Amino acid sequence: MIEERNIASFPRPVYDRIPNFIGANIAAEKLKELSIWRKSRIIKSNPDSPQKWIREKALKHNKKVYIAIPRLKEKKCFLELIPKNIDNISYASTIKGAFRYGRMIYPDEMDTVDLIIIGSVAVNRIGAKVGKGGGFSDLEYAIVREFNIVNEVTPTLSTVHPCQILRDDIPMMEHDVPLDYIVTQDEIIKIEKIYEKPLGIKWNILGDKFNEIPILKMLKNNLK
Repeated sequence: MIEERNIASFPRPVYDRIPNFIGANIAAEKLKELSIWRKSRIIKSNPDSPQKWIREKALKHNKKVYIAIPRLKEKKCFLELIPKNIDNISYASTIKGAFRYGRMIYPDEMDTVDLIIIGSVAVNRIGAKVGKGGGFSDLEYAIVREFNIVNEVTPTLSTVHPCQILRDDIPMMEHDVPLDYIVTQDEIIKIEKIYEKPLGIKWNILGDKFNEIPILKMLKNNLK
């Protein structure tokens, strides 16, 4: 879709990742039209390339940014980026830079999040989305929901290229996190609530992830 139309941006090819696209920076700029963006002081963002511009914009506007460690492979599974501690905001907005300037923290060290940025492979206009297949974005949400860092009304937003907006139905499972806003370089789509957000971790469907993700074992032991 994006590759075929020659609108893909680095890194390429875009397969098996959240695709970066020409115009991602313009979509990020449109966030200034949203009151939820202007009012937010703390955001949680995916680490992928198209949302780099949002992370950079957030840090420039003195917003604290949380980014999950890729694949949640550490017990301290989030990076905390505080603008006053950063002398190169553009670099800090990349995943390598986030490791350089961020502090690794446990979920219970996080402050309440005002806005959640989610990367998407495809979306539709009723808030359903497709990720890159690993399910980590939804699991990140479930973990912070378990710690009461987000709740049902915490808004979720994805920036995409217009061609990523499908007319088709996108199946949504009970653990999938729906979108409240879709932002492209051309428009902002506010979505009427159709899907409920997950209340937390769906332990019965974790499968191998339980053994692969340290924070899940820690959480499960605390629940016993």
